[in-house]
Amino acid sequence: MGDYWTTGRDTNSTMSGSARALTAGIVMVSWVALLWLLEGIDVLTGNALDTYGISPREMVELRDVVPAAFLHSGWEHVASNSVPLLVLGFIAALGGLRRFAAVVATIIVISGLGVWLTAPAFTVTLGASGVVFGLLGYLLVRGFVDRRPWDVLIGIGVAVVYGSLLWGVLPTDSGVSWQGHLFGLLGGVAAAFFFRRPPAHRGPDNLVTV
Repeated sequence: MGDYWTTGRDTNSTMSGSARALTAGIVMVSWVALLWLLEGIDVLTGNALDTYGISPREMVELRDVVPAAFLHSGWEHVASNSVPLLVLGFIAALGGLRRFAAVVATIIVISGLGVWLTAPAFTVTLGASGVVFGLLGYLLVRGFVDRRPWDVLIGIGVAVVYGSLLWGVLPTDSGVSWQGHLFGLLGGVAAAFFFRRPPAHRGPDNLVTV
């Protein structure tokens, strides 16, 4: 009847998928556990780690852009970030740890710099919510950028579950860094473009004649 190209299935695809899921789970559980450990240290030291938060427009504070993303202002704060970070990070990490690390690094830098540039004077900003919003933005657009239908469906599912978080980019609460949320979201969208996957290659090895 004719020829067409199709993608062959790797017999180890199920095993490799399970391995990716296990690795992603270990990475995210370890990350969240680190956040709780750091908050415990912060409490025991009289909030000494809070000095690593970002104070805006002070050159010396640029060094705190990265550590600020791993610190929190209390148990309630770290608890509120733990579940969405665990879930969204796990989904993103399934795409590969190297890409995931690059995406997270981009989000942290863009979110942190955004806070440094735009946060109100005499404030200290810290917390993983910028990363949470960044991963949300990344997952929402990744499928469209990569032109992968499955990732588009994942993005839709993420939007259904966590889409309401997007209200957090609005300045509705003076005690919450909407700047960190907004620039984190923008960082995640930018990362989806920076680290887009090349189109799937299909060639003679996958040729099937029918």
